[in-house]
Amino acid sequence: MQATRITLGLLAQRIGRLSEEIRDVEARLTRLVERHAPQLLDVVGIGPDTAVALLITVGDNPERLDGEASFAALCGVSPVERSSGRRQFSRLNRGGDRQANAALHRIVFTRLRVDPRTQDYYERRIKEGKTRREIVRCLKRYAAREVFHLVRQLRPRSPSPDTSRKVGRG
Repeated sequence: MQATRITLGLLAQRIGRLSEEIRDVEARLTRLVERHAPQLLDVVGIGPDTAVALLITVGDNPERLDGEASFAALCGVSPVERSSGRRQFSRLNRGGDRQANAALHRIVFTRLRVDPRTQDYYERRIKEGKTRREIVRCLKRYAAREVFHLVRQLRPRSPSPDTSRKVGRG
């Protein structure tokens, strides 16, 4: 009985320390996103962790992305043809950056829970005969398009004075 009590006490302390670490990391992520891309945090469904995942996917050079289609492909949310004969379908893309895809997934499911416009869209598409998967694929693509236009606004940072200096050998 005493050993159980001691073990539970140690576990409670460990949980408290880990919870504090999580809050610290979340606060740092929030500060980073607020500094580099605050416009992402204004979008429904995007929190600091999701914004960071998407910013990592975009990388230091957002100009390399030709358009929203290339960003969607990079995130693995571009439609992939799956047609046979007269039947024409698109399926989910299994490629791309899986972390970015998961971030877009979180955006979509958050919006399905809290955003009336997304809920209305979902209901309308269900009545049209679309499957849940097809609707989620469309919503992910829409979210990728929205994020792409927001991150296109980012300006590349100028090099810091220390990295721009040439170092000579002597």
